[in-house]
Order: sequence, then C-alpha cells, then structure tokens
Amino acid sequence: MIHPEHYEVIVIGGGHAGTEAALASARMGVRTLLLTHNIDTLGAMSCNPAIGGIGKGHLVKEIDALGGLMAHAADRAGIQFRTLNARKGPAVRATRAQADRALYKAAVREALENQPHLDIFQQAVEDLIIEGERVTGVVTQMGLRFYAQAVVLTVGTFLGGRIHIGLENYEGGRAGDPPANALARRLRELPFTVERLKTGTPPRIDKRSVDFSVLEEQPGDDPAPVFSFLGRREEHPRQVPCHITRTNERTHELIRGALDRSPMYAGVIEGVGPRYCPSIEDKVVRFADKDSHQIFIEPEGLTSNELYPNGISTSLPFDVQWQLVRSMRGFENARITRPGYAIEYDFFDPRDLKASLETKHVAGLFFAGQINGTTGYEEAAAQGLLAGANAALQVREREPWCPRRDQAY
Repeated sequence: MIHPEHYEVIVIGGGHAGTEAALASARMGVRTLLLTHNIDTLGAMSCNPAIGGIGKGHLVKEIDALGGLMAHAADRAGIQFRTLNARKGPAVRATRAQADRALYKAAVREALENQPHLDIFQQAVEDLIIEGERVTGVVTQMGLRFYAQAVVLTVGTFLGGRIHIGLENYEGGRAGDPPANALARRLRELPFTVERLKTGTPPRIDKRSVDFSVLEEQPGDDPAPVFSFLGRREEHPRQVPCHITRTNERTHELIRGALDRSPMYAGVIEGVGPRYCPSIEDKVVRFADKDSHQIFIEPEGLTSNELYPNGISTSLPFDVQWQLVRSMRGFENARITRPGYAIEYDFFDPRDLKASLETKHVAGLFFAGQINGTTGYEEAAAQGLLAGANAALQVREREPWCPRRDQAY
C-alpha cells in the first residue's frame, strides 16, 4: 500500500539527530515526515540525563543559533545548570545542564507536534526504495510505502543492535526497544563500509537507598546560566544538587576479578567503544596506577527516584554490578533499579559521506548521528540539523550548506 500523502523529506528515527533533522527541514518550508518506532520515546535521553559540557556545549549553542531545539529544551528541562571552565577564557567555557528526562522529552514532543510542515507517523522502517542510484522512499514494517525526494537516516544504536550483560546477550535497540534488523540487512546490501561499535550505560540506583550524608554535594551555579540565546531563567524548573562519590581499591578488585566474565574482555563483543564512553572496566585496566575514579551522581528527574551514576558504565554480570556499586561510599545499601549494559550496533564509515552528510553511493540519502560512528546527544543533534537542512536544500535544488572548521565547531 502507498500512503496517500507525498512528502519531500522523510526522516527515520526520533532521537536527538532525527528530531533536529525533521525540525530543520520543516522550518525551511519543506513537507517533512518523521517516522519513529514509538512516538512516546521522541527525544528520549537514552543514556545520561544531561546536555552540554566541554565541547558539547559549544555544539548546543551553534544548534541554537541556527534555530534548533536542543538548547531551548534544555532550558525547559534543566534541573541544574553550571558553567564549566568558568575561571578560564570565554572560548573554553561551556554550559552544562542536568536534565529531567520526562520534561526534556515533553519539550521535544511539544515542539515537533506544533511545527508547521511536519507530520509524525509511528512505524518501524524496514526497507528503502531505491530507483537507479537514488533513494525515492521507504517501506515500513506493515508494508506501507512513503515516497519522498530525500531520506535522512538517524537510527542511533538500533541497526543490528545487541545488548550484553555479562556473557548473556540478546537483540535490542536499547533497553526495552527492539532492534532494526531488517533495515540493517538492507543497508548491508548497499555499497557502504559497515563496521561495529559498542557503547554502554551504568546501572541505575534507587536514591532512597543512598546515604547522601557522606557524599560530596555539588550545587549548580547561582545565578544559573541560560542555555538558549532566547532562553529565560523563568523557564527553568526547580533546581537540585548533584553529588560525587568515588571508586576504591575494593571496587577495582571486584572488577579485575570478573574480567573473564566481561563480554569485552572475553571476546564476545566485536565492536570498539566510541571515544567519550569508556566503561569502568576499561578505566580500571587502562589506568591501573589509579586507585580511585570519580563518580558523578546525577538525578534522573524531579519526580523520579532513579539516579544515574555517571562513570561506572559497565557490561559486567549483574552480581558483579551489585557488589561494585555497594563497594562505594554512600552506596553500601544501594539498590539497582536497572542493570548496566553494553550495546553493540552497526555504523557506517563516514568517509562514504559528502560534507553535506549525503551518502556518496545513494543520492538523496543522508546519514546523521550514531550511524556515522559518533556519540553523544549533542553531536547527533548537530549532524541531524545539518542533514535535515541539506536534504531540504536539495529538494529545493539549492546548493548544500557545509560549514568549514573556521566557521563552526
């Protein structure tokens, strides 16, 4: 069946790359469709609940200057704001916002649903329609065909996704979501260079089981910085502190003693880790001279009891995760609400892309985000904006916009 509506740009994926791509295309007056496997997860923060930081905050500011959403959503969802490197020169200062996951997702969905020229449809995409050497549309899970002059692929960690916890593993795009295996197989039929990456996430902790009295408190800045150039402090929700604990020699002993049950060190995982996301296993092995690593304890939201212990991303077996969490100060009685895991997924060599993020092998097909081997919400959003804008420019038969290194971060 062919969908009765014809679009000019189709964006596949509703994460940080996909939402910025769809909004950028629609803002340019191009008839745009955003296809997602689940409307309820649009703008979801799959990993840590934070936006910005060193380098990344610069990207968010540039996205904002170009009319993107990320900084504005961070202002509406940020529950702690800090300016990093505040004592250094302005060129290296960076804004960082701890975000309430639910508020951030709500801000993104509201923007998408109220953007002119943008439609949203819930269906997983399983195939691309390619005529000659040009993409002309997509086919969804139920066989529904959508046609368009350009397609932007922003599928995150879902292509051939496999989740690892200890030596056990199973298919998944992220915890709780199915992988995009049919689309992964289709893309492997095309003349792209495909490899595997892995990333990971830490176990989540019930804050009611943590002894905050022995932890170092880290408050936000007062007055709080504002992320968007058009933002206001009045948009900020209630502000809360974060906390800090550290690993210790006992933590490291537990990790070293379980490396034979680590999927990375047992050779079960083929992929390598992206540069921002070292696991606690990697830290302990690579920096064997260190007897401690800082763990930044981030609240997941104002109405949630979950904490995100930033710094102990792991794919070790659950029994080891339980012990290593409880080995740290303040976490002696901690309860895990979700296990940490590693996820392995397909990515495509970015050398197969033009500077516009259009693929060299299939005209009209653009890649943005983790499919290109990048990591982080901010990089994904920046690439999404660029790919969405260039897809719209191509539809309008205009030259692509490719900022040089001396023009953009």
